[in-house]
Amino acid sequence: MKPAARAAELRRILERANHAYYLLDKPEMSDAEYDRLFRELQALEVKHPDLRTPDSPTLRVGGEPASGFRKHRHLVPMLSLANAFTEAELREWEERNARLVPEVKAAGYTLEVKIDGAAVSLTYEDGVLVTGVTRGNGVEGEDVTANLRTVLDLPLRLRGKGWPKKMEVRGEVYLPKSQFAETNKQREKAGEPPYANPRNAAAGALRQLDPKKTRARGLRVFTFQVEAPGQKLGVDSQHELLEALLEWGLPVEPHHARVDDLEAAHKAIAKLEALLPTLNYGADGVAVKVDNRALYAELGTIGNREPRWAVARKFAPEVQMTKLLEIRINVGRTGALNPYAVLEPVEIGGVTVSNATLHNADLIAAKDIREGDLVEVTRAGEVIPQILGPVKDRRTGSEKPYKMPERCPSCGSQVEHPHDEVMTYCPNISCPSRILESIVHFASRSAMDIRGLGYERVRALLDAKLIANVADLYKLTPPQLLTLEGFAEKSAQQLVDSIAASKSQPLSALLFALGIRHVGQQGAKLLARHFGTIGALAEASGDEVGEVRGIGPAIGEAVVGFFKYPRNKELLKSLAKSGLTLKETATATGPRPLADQTFVVTGTLPTLSRQQARDLIEGAGGHVSDSLSKKTTALVVGADPGSKLEKAKSLGVEQIDEAELLRRANRKP
Repeated sequence: MKPAARAAELRRILERANHAYYLLDKPEMSDAEYDRLFRELQALEVKHPDLRTPDSPTLRVGGEPASGFRKHRHLVPMLSLANAFTEAELREWEERNARLVPEVKAAGYTLEVKIDGAAVSLTYEDGVLVTGVTRGNGVEGEDVTANLRTVLDLPLRLRGKGWPKKMEVRGEVYLPKSQFAETNKQREKAGEPPYANPRNAAAGALRQLDPKKTRARGLRVFTFQVEAPGQKLGVDSQHELLEALLEWGLPVEPHHARVDDLEAAHKAIAKLEALLPTLNYGADGVAVKVDNRALYAELGTIGNREPRWAVARKFAPEVQMTKLLEIRINVGRTGALNPYAVLEPVEIGGVTVSNATLHNADLIAAKDIREGDLVEVTRAGEVIPQILGPVKDRRTGSEKPYKMPERCPSCGSQVEHPHDEVMTYCPNISCPSRILESIVHFASRSAMDIRGLGYERVRALLDAKLIANVADLYKLTPPQLLTLEGFAEKSAQQLVDSIAASKSQPLSALLFALGIRHVGQQGAKLLARHFGTIGALAEASGDEVGEVRGIGPAIGEAVVGFFKYPRNKELLKSLAKSGLTLKETATATGPRPLADQTFVVTGTLPTLSRQQARDLIEGAGGHVSDSLSKKTTALVVGADPGSKLEKAKSLGVEQIDEAELLRRANRKP
């Protein structure tokens, strides 16, 4: 058989096996046989690269890591459902719809278990998956196609027939509860913090730059909606659409049902409420949808946010009582002291809960929560354990009011409590409880960009006591790294070279990398460009820092506090000795032709990306805003500008193109 024909046959056999295993739960072949055929297809595609197609099962193993995610605009905006928490609220929803479209009461309803996952939009063209996108802001999301291809129950090519030539399939990517528990076990064994809930773990997996890491997470997907502007779906009802999705090979949550009216819906929803805790995936209610899709356009949406034809029937969270044994502190990456409750284990919604968040000291005081209290506990959003409050009439007098510590429980530093904030902070950037996350953040691409320095390597360096803070990174040598597992001569030298290369990063990157409270990427750029050098910033008063446009007093106070702390001063001295660039390349002392001017950018510019345009404006001393006002200097207009162009005209704001922006910034087009 010719290679092309054999590759096509292997793709068909493997996808059929995937469908049988993941959707039908009826395996057609052994794992060994599947692996043999899979490797044969891989070998064919390596030998004949032109044979790899967009629907090849080999794409599911994950490709090379990406450097970032590009934005992708949805064909139709992704909306959110309004909530109904009682039968009465569900009736009110129906009555509101009936006043607009009387036929709605006779249209029937489709009930769907509402999956608590990460919303995605999947574009199929000619039956082949071409793009997978996160929800984002509803209008555009991030292109995570490579990661979604690793979701094994998601078909890369549709089955059957009747699907539109181009369509967006909407769905929820989720992490099964069993997989979530196993994932957290492995993370705890590795000394990594456990994920808060399956939804966040799924969303985080979708945004992994390395698809192989996404695949290892074991994500699954359910689909429930199709958008195909200008095309016919060939179905009249939502229930028929779900059946069509199944015929096309797309996973659909199996407990969906059609009912004739709202009374029948109430009864079916009551049964589903009892079922949800037993499912192997998170579910936070039941989506109630008008079954007759012909009424959707007439019912319309509310403010481009919520469809009128669907509502989420949510349930009151389960509440249990247990004893609060102790209040402990977790120190976060930014130094925030986060109190949490240690509880007598109690089962809530099928999950054993032994810890619960307490957020901050003000909340503890407001609820009068004391160590030793009998407390009411629920799971916020059916996921995060949360204390509702103490059962005061069950107090014995032995309960102890809680007071935040005056010193960091990890490093002993005197804590800080900014007067206008609810949080308490450890000011020591080298605090042991902060250090792992701090170093990983320091090395991240958006900070010092030290390639090859992730969690595992940072943890290994800390465990071997080769480093104690970020300054120690610059003292590492290849022979030291070779003593650690996972390093060879080449990889050791590469990491040392990468660390050395980071010394040339500008001051703005270093300020963000240091993890100063409230100072994000944008704030770091503003500070670096205004003060020029780290010495000038370190000597500035809180008022001088706070007066920088876009900064403000809270950041000013945090920055001054950071530079006053003795251990941070020592850290900065060490970094200076290591040869880091402690000045900004584009500073207040250089040309600032756009000083004190504010620009808004809209549409697609001919040569500059949105970030490049922002960097250009800020480098020339200007300010970039996301919203227009009469104080805006100019709107920079590209292709497909959207509503901002009309608003600029109504406000009398000048409109300029990319070429004019470059001219004003003293840059040649």
